[in-house]
Amino acid sequence: MAAHNLTDEECRQAMDAYEQAGSQLKAALLLGISRSAFQNRLEVAQARGIGSTESQLRTKQGNNPEYDLDHVVPSPLVLRGSSSLYNKNGELQLQWIKTKLDDKKVEDAIRAAITTLSESLPRQDPLPKPTHVSDQLCNLYTFTDCHVGMKAWGLETGADWDLEIAEKTLISAFDYLIEASPPAASCVINQLGDFLHFDSLSAVTPEHRNLLDADTRFAKVVQVAVRILRYIINKALVRHENVIVIMAEGNHDPASSVWLRHLFSLLYENEPRVKVNNSETPYICHQHGKTMLAFHHGHLTKNDQLPLLFAAQYPIEWGSTTRRYCHVGHRHHVDEKEHSGMKVQQHATLAARDAYAARGGWIADRQIEAITYHSEYGQVGSITVVPEMLE
Repeated sequence: MAAHNLTDEECRQAMDAYEQAGSQLKAALLLGISRSAFQNRLEVAQARGIGSTESQLRTKQGNNPEYDLDHVVPSPLVLRGSSSLYNKNGELQLQWIKTKLDDKKVEDAIRAAITTLSESLPRQDPLPKPTHVSDQLCNLYTFTDCHVGMKAWGLETGADWDLEIAEKTLISAFDYLIEASPPAASCVINQLGDFLHFDSLSAVTPEHRNLLDADTRFAKVVQVAVRILRYIINKALVRHENVIVIMAEGNHDPASSVWLRHLFSLLYENEPRVKVNNSETPYICHQHGKTMLAFHHGHLTKNDQLPLLFAAQYPIEWGSTTRRYCHVGHRHHVDEKEHSGMKVQQHATLAARDAYAARGGWIADRQIEAITYHSEYGQVGSITVVPEMLE
């Protein structure tokens, strides 16, 4: 929506949602709009002076004497909350200041780093195009919750998992899946989130800062992760005429999903047969003829709510298709249910359990799947690989 078409009420709602949610992405989800649309509303609201932005900004920075806040929080931190102890005379005795990273500044730093690196980044040269492929078919290769960088001890978890095992297992699995699948003209490399086990130099979960079992340094995790993904994409290019790449946001790697999308867009900018989906929303859609494929990691919305969400967010794709499938991960086990107008398929993981899952008693079969879709008839085939097949 153009800036001049925005009402003051829409701008105020954007400001309220941002204060309530604490991040632009979560605020956009609250309002049911895209992140870019929300950013536009926020900019317009600030330009019009709507909302007590000056007071809110001071509070966010920890400097609002009206509320006994007089200690500025150092950038890139912002105020997450405060606890104050007053005596019977109403005088401040003690105060606890809680901080968090400013989501916007972190994202800006990631984008700036990607832009800087892109100047000298070696691009992938075009590969020979395959022949004798079917334009009516599209192969979907889904891998979710791979947790590259996780360390699992087999005596505790039932199976070992580390960087070396993850790379060997994923490459072997995709060798099998791609070669065994039909010669479809197009394919979707569906990296459905939580590809990386942790998202920063500290091996903790981004949201709650829970300590994770990590195999090694984050820099090495990134090297292995990029190497795995490049291998998979190049393998798909040999087999398929067009390769669509999805790097979905997970709850373990929300920031890494950003740089992965932009990094691989740059890596393959000289290869016209690769298209990296650069959607900034965690709800992604791809249309193959009369077949709609929807993607979400599964950490923000329950499975039974996804059909209505995708119908509302992608009304054109919904209205022009007759077969619709939504793919989710997150819960590490298979679940499939047909709703009105859309089938929601929850995928298992190929990775071993971590100590947290083992101690919680959560058990599920490990597997990875390739599904073949027809442009008119929807799903027409599938292939499943389990770790034992790769030994």
